Amino acid sequence: MITINLPDDLRSVLDAVRRVGRPRLAGGCVRDWLMERNPKDFDIEVQGVGFEELRAVLAPFGATDVVGQSFGVIKLRLGTVEYDFSLPRRESKTGSGHRGFAVAPDPDLSDADAAARRDFTINAISCDPFTGELFDPHGGQRDLAARVLRHTSPAFVEDPLRVLRAFQFAARFDFALAPETAALCRSMAGTYAELPVERIWAEWDKWATQSVKPSRGLAVLEETGWLVHFPELAALRGTPQDPEWHPEGDAFTHTAHCCDALVNLPAWRDADAAHRRALLFAVLAHDFGKPSTTHQAEKHGRLRWVSPGHESAGGPLTETFLNRIGAPKPLVDAVRPLVVLHMVHHSGNGEFSDSMFRRLARKLHPATIDDLCTVMMADSLGRPPLHSPDTHALIEKLRARSHALDLQTSAPRPILLGRHLLAAGLPAGPALRPILDAAFESQLDGAFQDEVTALIWLRNYLRAHNLTKP
Repeated sequence: MITINLPDDLRSVLDAVRRVGRPRLAGGCVRDWLMERNPKDFDIEVQGVGFEELRAVLAPFGATDVVGQSFGVIKLRLGTVEYDFSLPRRESKTGSGHRGFAVAPDPDLSDADAAARRDFTINAISCDPFTGELFDPHGGQRDLAARVLRHTSPAFVEDPLRVLRAFQFAARFDFALAPETAALCRSMAGTYAELPVERIWAEWDKWATQSVKPSRGLAVLEETGWLVHFPELAALRGTPQDPEWHPEGDAFTHTAHCCDALVNLPAWRDADAAHRRALLFAVLAHDFGKPSTTHQAEKHGRLRWVSPGHESAGGPLTETFLNRIGAPKPLVDAVRPLVVLHMVHHSGNGEFSDSMFRRLARKLHPATIDDLCTVMMADSLGRPPLHSPDTHALIEKLRARSHALDLQTSAPRPILLGRHLLAAGLPAGPALRPILDAAFESQLDGAFQDEVTALIWLRNYLRAHNLTKP
């Protein structure tokens, strides 16, 4: 028995529905209540009623969208919220891929049979929306308590997307995968190619924006054999690191620790989805360049594992990885510079000019120096049990300097524009571009800071280059 808090408008609809059938709240909303989370979506399964009769009951309450009578799903919009009402249904595999199923609604299915089509036992719990009585025919509550993801039935193997769902659920809830479920997933490794890229991206996006322990998801990919489908990530396993600097292990282990460290930083926890996405993918990819650059070299009197240039080598690998999983281009544009520049705090003996900060902000765009400092901090924290207070202090120094220069969240924009050159009497045309480029470079060097000083610079530049009118 659980306590249910339903929106008032939904409760009114359910009151009407129970006059013709038996409504059950099912899936994620019940799981979330049992985990003491606030559910964002409500799925309602209605037993004992036909499709057209259910549709007729729902129609007076708001706009309905029939997903397909063959699927037995009706979407009802109440204000700005959409709810799924469905009939219990049987599914059978008819072809390859995530959508290769024949679906047969059956209003008379039992709770156990209706729940058997769901992926994991934790998602196969339903409840009476009025009494809070739970229906848990597959032991979902047991697995919630044990923090285990377990498949509901052998039909799990029919849908390859379920492996990636296991990947993101494990990370979002800090759950482990049941050994028998991991074995099923390994048997499905060859079906990855059946998945459309947009579905692959949807699961990675949930991992990137909702994880509480990202390493749990990475562990699922590894133990199921699905890591092979993400070769840039797989190559990190077995890539050695110097044990004095990285006592935690190889580059894959380090990356997992870094991802976990990131999601515990306020800069990630308090961020919106777009920033969370960019930061976690940047941390995931920050060492993609290590497998191709790591070798042993003598340093400080002994042989050490070194990875010179791994940050720049990681740039194209990051882009390839993100494109393969269907990431949108603006995300790729934000993540790549964070990977390429994630070691910048270890250059210049910790002393950086104002010009360096301006140029760094420009190179990072559309990411920011604040984003970079967050990635650097996660990288530093991903080396347990090693702590680096000096590195942390340097990162915070970089952050403070960028704030002082008002560069923490945006790159410098050109002060001198084409209209200024036209006002100075120069003719419009391609000859203006070299002047604008030279002006911006001088601005980054600190030659001027506002429009007044920019116009002084322009007069001097035109005079020096003999471009003034006689």
